[in-house]
Amino acid sequence: MMVGVLLAAGAGTRMGGNKATTQHKGLSFLVHGVRHLWAACDVVVVVLGHDAKRVQKEAEEEFVSLVDSGALTADLHEAQQHGAKDLELRFAVNAGWKAGMLSSAKVGLAEGLRSRPDALLVLPVDHPKIKGATVAAIGGMMREALGAAGKKGSKSRDGFAYALVPRYKGHRGHPLALSPLLARAIVKDHVARDLGDAVRRQCRLVGYCDVKDGGIIANMNTPKS
Repeated sequence: MMVGVLLAAGAGTRMGGNKATTQHKGLSFLVHGVRHLWAACDVVVVVLGHDAKRVQKEAEEEFVSLVDSGALTADLHEAQQHGAKDLELRFAVNAGWKAGMLSSAKVGLAEGLRSRPDALLVLPVDHPKIKGATVAAIGGMMREALGAAGKKGSKSRDGFAYALVPRYKGHRGHPLALSPLLARAIVKDHVARDLGDAVRRQCRLVGYCDVKDGGIIANMNTPKS
């Protein structure tokens, strides 16, 4: 199984409001992110911080509406294609969200690792334009890489500190796919400046997945993005 981690803790200062609740094509950034991650993941952990109670309440209400309308039927069918039984969503709160994205990634990864996943995908909430098919492809490539490393539980696989990074026209983007060993190392890293630095410090091998989806680099940080 795979776990998705959606980083949605920031205050959205440049956006002029909380990015998690900002609307794009009729849905909040948060809901877009969760649905994208469900394309490859059995469980999605949303990391909240600023105004967490309100953001969670609004997200839950939005998902209830989607369930009632039948809009998640296709999402469930897609999830079942990669082995998920249902669409699972969890929330985690990063009390220290002002410290930056890495602090939220650590909270989300720690929560995600409790499910003993084969891999974890990390996506910032400000990438609502990414396509679910792209996330599914990244997840599939990560499964292949882990399979090549050996059987689950083997020393060769459990000791595989691996990251898979998507690229669009040579530019690196999101979501990042991490092996469990690498995710655990990032959680324990107290020196890294940011998430990218933590990956570089702790990773033994990095793979790249070239995609045709500009959404992997299209972070919407301002109202004009």
